[in-house]
Amino acid sequence: MRIDVAAEADIEEIAQMLGEIEEYYGGENVPGDREQVRGALLGPSPAATVLLARDDEGQVLGLASYSRLWPAAGADTSLYLKELFVREPFRKSGVGRRLMEAVQAAGVAEGCTRLEWTADTDNPAAVDFYAALGAHQNAGKVMYRAELPR
Repeated sequence: MRIDVAAEADIEEIAQMLGEIEEYYGGENVPGDREQVRGALLGPSPAATVLLARDDEGQVLGLASYSRLWPAAGADTSLYLKELFVREPFRKSGVGRRLMEAVQAAGVAEGCTRLEWTADTDNPAAVDFYAALGAHQNAGKVMYRAELPR
């Protein structure tokens, strides 16, 4: 298995995976808009970095999407993991662990002081996975969300 930063040639695959992710969370498997994906990852102000885990034949097994956040503690920068997704046939095979290791390495390389993420409380597989990695829940935080007008 190898892990690469997504490039232009990966836009279609990422768009397909966004539909798979939506389906995993109970929605409809509709691929993401390719131009939105391209703009978010390769535009003049990239919103995120995507890492893709591939097998020896180049098949994409999973992805991790992260962004930098500032400020973290003081004037430090943190890395925020927005999405960790492993395609169903490859779950429980070490892909998620390898992607998390790659995200952590990216954070270190970018001078970040911490890695942060959320998990849905109704997703015990994710909660158990992160606990097995040694991660601790941050009981002092509450997540908020507000939809913005388009």
